[in-house]
Amino acid sequence: MRLYTRTGDKGETSIIGGRVGKDDVRVDAYGTVDELNSVVGIAIAELNPEKFKDILADLETIQHELFDCGGDLATINGKRGFKLKQESIDQMEKKIDEYIKEAPQLERFILPGGSKGSAHIHLARTVTRRAERLVVALMRKDEDVHPLTLKYLNRLSDYFFAIARVINFREGVKDVEYIRSANVFRGGKRKEEKK
Repeated sequence: MRLYTRTGDKGETSIIGGRVGKDDVRVDAYGTVDELNSVVGIAIAELNPEKFKDILADLETIQHELFDCGGDLATINGKRGFKLKQESIDQMEKKIDEYIKEAPQLERFILPGGSKGSAHIHLARTVTRRAERLVVALMRKDEDVHPLTLKYLNRLSDYFFAIARVINFREGVKDVEYIRSANVFRGGKRKEEKK
């Protein structure tokens, strides 16, 4: 099997249902999801398998779901059904609720970092937010986007925030509060904005 095809040498790439420029927002969106998957892979390589068995199992599942997201984003004109399912989001919400109880209660914004594993997860969180912004841009340009993709990425960034804190907690590393932060969280959740 030959790895290179030469079909992209003029700045276009094949997606499911056609060809687009490599600078197309759709390609940028699924390319960023692919980048995110690689960042998750780095985090997996960093985490202790005994101390973080539950989180590592989650992250492997997330890597498969990110492949689903990428495939869904690379599909136009309904050429095939979407792979990402609501059950993935439901399961992630349960995990977030569990992990948020494990780490100490949070009142202020924190700086990304702490232990190496937590720092990698914070990086994954910020790449997730970038992917989310690109999916929003794609949805504004083109309606042919799986509606669960945006919801999944939004929830995923929350999940990464929750486990980054748990990783620091299990490693015995304190989160560093942002020194100019007001109290923005109450009981582990963000305060409701005044109407």
